[in-house]
Amino acid sequence: MAYQISDECISCGACAAECPVEAISEGDGKYVINADTCIECGACADTCPVGAPAAE
Repeated sequence: MAYQISDECISCGACAAECPVEAISEGDGKYVINADTCIECGACADTCPVGAPAAE
């Protein structure tokens, strides 16, 4: 299952910069992950300062 970003997101953009397939974009109030593009590598979760991205 693709990663999803929780409401803990502080919109810093660190996750988007680390995503190797560019599956993350700025959404309404937080970043969002395109589930069809996500390869579940965990790069976003590893770089997030608040732990917002998580495997669902």
